[in-house]
Amino acid sequence: MIKINLLPTKRKKKAKPIPTFLLSTIAITVVVCVILAVLMQYFSSQVSEKQAEVSAKAKQIAELKEKIKAVEDYEKRNLIFKQRNEIIEQLSKNRAIPVKILNEVSELLPAGVWINSMAVSGSNINLACTAFTNTDVVNYVNNLKNSKLFADVFLQESVQAAGTGMTLYSFKLTFKVQA
Repeated sequence: MIKINLLPTKRKKKAKPIPTFLLSTIAITVVVCVILAVLMQYFSSQVSEKQAEVSAKAKQIAELKEKIKAVEDYEKRNLIFKQRNEIIEQLSKNRAIPVKILNEVSELLPAGVWINSMAVSGSNINLACTAFTNTDVVNYVNNLKNSKLFADVFLQESVQAAGTGMTLYSFKLTFKVQA
């Protein structure tokens, strides 16, 4: 006999299987997300390493700039020292020249001539002198011209001046010292 149950009964429906394309899509998405997370971590660590390296290099550059500045300051001080040393050496070499000039000028001075003033500027010398006779003036100029220490002796002026009861000659000379 055949029984028919007309009463509705609840039956459990069979679960439909999850489609494989959905499973594969989810799996690929998870794998891609994991790969992206790993790459993001890797690149962020690389960026932080590079930033640390840049800051270390910046500190090193600052230190090197300070050292460069110290070296430049040293070179400037050294140059100033060398210049001052050269000036001192030049002065010590030229120390005897004024004595030689005065000695030579006085040795060549004839008996009737005296020096009123003497100005030395570099290698140029200007003398203002007075003499009793014009012959004394000529003798002094010739003595200076014959000197090995002096060159370009030039009599600028010679003026006859009346002194106290006698005639005097005032004259000016210029010449150069030979080095």
